[in-house]
Amino acid sequence: MKLNTRDAVAYFKKPDPNRAGILIYGGDAMRVATRRKEVITALVGPQAEEEMRLNRMNSAELRKDPAQLIDSLKAQGFFPGPRVTFIEDATDGLADLFADALNEWQIGDAQLVVTANQLTAKSALRKVFENHPNVYAVGIYDDPPGRDEIEAALTAAGLTNIARESMDALIALSRSLDPGDFRQTVEKIGLYKQGDPLPLSVADIEACAPQSTEADLDEVLNIVADGKAQELAPILRRLYAQGVQPVGLCIGALRHFRTLHTASADPGGPAAGVGRLRPPVFGPRRDAIVRQAGNWGRAKLETAISELISTDLQLRSSTKAPQSALIERSLIRLAMMARR
Repeated sequence: MKLNTRDAVAYFKKPDPNRAGILIYGGDAMRVATRRKEVITALVGPQAEEEMRLNRMNSAELRKDPAQLIDSLKAQGFFPGPRVTFIEDATDGLADLFADALNEWQIGDAQLVVTANQLTAKSALRKVFENHPNVYAVGIYDDPPGRDEIEAALTAAGLTNIARESMDALIALSRSLDPGDFRQTVEKIGLYKQGDPLPLSVADIEACAPQSTEADLDEVLNIVADGKAQELAPILRRLYAQGVQPVGLCIGALRHFRTLHTASADPGGPAAGVGRLRPPVFGPRRDAIVRQAGNWGRAKLETAISELISTDLQLRSSTKAPQSALIERSLIRLAMMARR
């Protein structure tokens, strides 16, 4: 039986102990592993492995000895309680084996939890689980986590007092991080706010969010947009040392100035324009964009965008000019333009 996204989220929280099991597949190994762990913990609890109620196998072991799958499902554990047989990295070659095992499954047997990489619609393994009335199949895709998933992660981290602006900031953060990184960030925020009765603020989120090269890139773009040409040289050296390439720097600058142009061109003014940006912008970055868009104005921003497009074309051409010099000259021009 195939589960849609909404039903899958509900099942992960509270799996049906009277069903034979579930197949979880997807291209993002971290997401698949997170969901698999959630299901197994909900079925047999966190101590199942120590109590020998969780039996792990991989597809290579099953190919060598197919009979051990049925043996694992039917075996009686030494400790009382529900049991799970977990199969990792399953493939279509094991479809018939799973079909036979599911047909022999009875209430009281161990539940079968199977994970696999991305499977096509014609996959034999998918068809076994989707067509069987007593098991489920769930595809985990690369879509950002939904609001329900984010709220569940917040609750698990002990975070319940959350302002609307903070929730919007978390949703935006979830779209820029890998699922595993986002979950770790939420856990970090939970520890950060432990014992703090005040609502979760955007500043709290920014204090715990992972710092990356993007933060440094934002710093250099703010220096340019604010007209601080004298501060460019040291931060550019730092960016180059981190591996940032001139083309990437140009793309980031073009994206930033297009954002400023969008905000500046809004009939309601830069503040209204920033409010319509997607993904939304919060905190000090929002204030900076409103300020910069107002200082530059629409006409100057269009000139800046033309300058960056011209530089981008030069960087991607066969010119022999040093790429770092091309982008640095362009950024200095923009910084000087901001002062006028």
